[in-house]
Amino acid sequence: MTFTTGAALLDAIVLAVVSKESEGSYGYKITQDVKEILDVSESTLYPVLRRLQKDECLSNYDIQCDGRNRRYYKVTERGNAQLNLYKSEWNEYSSKISSLLLAN
Repeated sequence: MTFTTGAALLDAIVLAVVSKESEGSYGYKITQDVKEILDVSESTLYPVLRRLQKDECLSNYDIQCDGRNRRYYKVTERGNAQLNLYKSEWNEYSSKISSLLLAN
């Protein structure tokens, strides 16, 4: 893809992906789901998860899986509010860009 993906857009995408699962999702699955949309590395996404957790948009918990802990992330109330804001801003932004690029 030609366009760069900024931090706010990555945050919005990660929140959207995690919010699809009511019990949350684990790091590797999140990265795979995001990779279906964007060409982005795991090393890019784990700092996004940590930042969203620090900003109290995500909480986390561990579950034993095959003798190892698997870290799950879940969207918090604050994260849902932030996701709704991102959705609103995205609709406005994408509408303006589409009207400009698609106008003939």
